[in-house]
Amino acid sequence: MKIIDAHAHLWLRQDTEVNGMKIQTLRNGQSLFMGEVRQMLPPFITDGRNTAEIFLSNMDYAQVSAAVITQEYIDGLQNDYLWEVQQKYPRRFLCCGMADARVPGYLRHAETLIRQGFGAIKLPAGRLIMPDRRVKLTCKEMMQLFRLMEENDVLLSVDLADGAEQTAEMEEVIAEYPRLRIAIGHFGMVTRAGWQEQIKLARHPNVMVESGGITWLFHDEFYPFTGAVRAIREAASLVGMEKLMWGSDYPRTITAITYKMSYDFILKTDLLTEDEKILFLGENARKFYRFGDLVELHYVKNMSE
Repeated sequence: MKIIDAHAHLWLRQDTEVNGMKIQTLRNGQSLFMGEVRQMLPPFITDGRNTAEIFLSNMDYAQVSAAVITQEYIDGLQNDYLWEVQQKYPRRFLCCGMADARVPGYLRHAETLIRQGFGAIKLPAGRLIMPDRRVKLTCKEMMQLFRLMEENDVLLSVDLADGAEQTAEMEEVIAEYPRLRIAIGHFGMVTRAGWQEQIKLARHPNVMVESGGITWLFHDEFYPFTGAVRAIREAASLVGMEKLMWGSDYPRTITAITYKMSYDFILKTDLLTEDEKILFLGENARKFYRFGDLVELHYVKNMSE
């Protein structure tokens, strides 16, 4: 089985603001996050550098062949670093570029990223609903961006606000740009009311759903995340297992669990068939993100075994 992580993050340093609140790397894996100190990384990453090399070590150990590197405004724009990563490790990563759609003029920045060669653009759409204003996914500049992406076969990775807050807008985008490949993140914010409406977007042929952050969303339940597996079963009943992909939301989730645990609960459950596990953990993502020659990674026995 070749495993692909459809939702992970990399950064060299966090130094940004969201809604006027500071996010900044501190020490021992901690960050100042919107007024409080949070454990953003495992404490052994003392310098706060969430690098590709550390992630590759985790991926090799967990036998994950490839990963999609998304972005989020809470980490700041990481385009320069992610472009370096893409050039250095093209078989292991698909890196998303990101423009700041909270600020008018983002279309020009996105054009530059597409010309540079980014094959995917990330949009943390939930962050576009701000205390004092809202950027609609159907506004003129945003629709121009989606047209540009469709024309250049650039994939859209998008995290929507809770429930059905933005699904009507997404339906308009999908109808207008039916050849734009779209990955809906965070499994539709599965533990929030109305999450199924986001999953239903994958009934369109160009839309998929990835589970980045599902262990975070079910953190109160914890391993083996039986509620998360039941949610995957429910989503499959709505759109089919061939529309769903595994994602870890690395590294935030591995402050509570190991990287391998973020998918191991899928392997061990009796609620999914072997064929469904193969589709969810890698085969769907391989086809959708167009990964080519995936590396084969062999199991290394632990000292505790």
